[in-house]
This record gives sequence, C-alpha cells and structure tokens, in this order.
Amino acid sequence: MKDWMVPTLGALVFWGFWGFLPKITTTYLNPRSAIVYEVLGAIVLAIAMLISLNFQPQVHPIGIGLAMTTGMLGFAGAFCFLTAVLTGPVTLVATISALYPTVSIFLAIAFLHETITLQQGIGIALAILAMILVAA
Repeated sequence: MKDWMVPTLGALVFWGFWGFLPKITTTYLNPRSAIVYEVLGAIVLAIAMLISLNFQPQVHPIGIGLAMTTGMLGFAGAFCFLTAVLTGPVTLVATISALYPTVSIFLAIAFLHETITLQQGIGIALAILAMILVAA
C-alpha cells in the first residue's frame, strides 16, 4: 500500500463524519453558533499538535499566510455547509459539496501545471455529471 493511502482513507472517514454531524448539530444550534463550537474543537486539536511540536512549529511568512488563508477558506466552507444542511438534505448537500476536489484539480492544472490522464479526465467528467444529476 502506498504511504499516502492510510492518511487519505483517514480523511475519507473524518470528512464523512464531518459531512454528517452538522445535520444533527443544526437541529440544536444555528449555523453561526455551530461554527464557533467547531472552531473550538479544532483549537483543541491544534493545541495537541502544538504540544507534539514542543511548541516550536515551523515559521515561514509565506507558509503562515497560506496556512491561515487555508484555515479561513475552510471556515467559510464549513459555515456554508452548515447553512446548507440547516434546510437542505444532508444526502444532497454532502454529495454536491464533496465534489470540491474538481475545483482543486482545475486549480492544480492551471497553476501547478499538473497533468491528468485520459482515464482520470473521464472520471472527473463523470463526477461533474454526477453532481448535475444529483442536483437536478
């Protein structure tokens, strides 16, 4: 098994629960309150990570800026997700929003000059078709 497969499967499982739990959460809290508690949960894990780094994370101004931007984008996406599942079915909201990698793929092709194979391109096209069919 490739070394990246285990953390990839971890992301699949964690994000699977991440996509499911907000539907239940928003029956008890509005999205603005829920996102505050989500961030507090993330802070707990960030503190644990900081401890594992002996309170000495790497420091690089560009890396810090990009990481903070990533955090803000993740926060904004999570808030949009919470707002969507408040009234929408989690089965559709999770399916459509879970196709975010198509955006990442197009950005990677455009800016990082990554390439995809014909088979991967067909898979991406089918994912987009799936989104259209699910949203219809």
